[in-house]
Amino acid sequence: MVVRKEKKSRKMRGYRTMGWGSKGQHRNRGARGGRQVGMHKHKWSWLVKYGKDWYGKHGFVNPTSVKISAISLRDLQTSIENGSIKIDEKDGKKIVDLTKYGFDKLLGSGNLNISGLSIIVRHATEKAKQKLEKIGGEVILTPNS
Repeated sequence: MVVRKEKKSRKMRGYRTMGWGSKGQHRNRGARGGRQVGMHKHKWSWLVKYGKDWYGKHGFVNPTSVKISAISLRDLQTSIENGSIKIDEKDGKKIVDLTKYGFDKLLGSGNLNISGLSIIVRHATEKAKQKLEKIGGEVILTPNS
């Protein structure tokens, strides 16, 4: 495609429609793509087949919001039981590094049946800390990175 040397607005001055035709003068959507009118009536069959998310809000994602990935004690127990999270042994201590599995926060709902477990995580609720200390474990908080 050839790049214009000058803006189109500098050209065709003095010609009533300036190259945009006699009726529309590039006011309507036309064939420029994007979202168009008439999708709820005469283009309905296309919309049903290809445009599932055509209607409704689309919005934007706030760029300053922070998504925190959290896991509860109940979910941690089931993940350890089914083998998706493994317990490491270091100096005779049982250690689970949740930052390695992509979790940022430990929540206190549920119970943990493994005693003497040290959990490394960025954030933890007070309830989770108390429940772990009650069964002889501890929470090791790492600095935010």
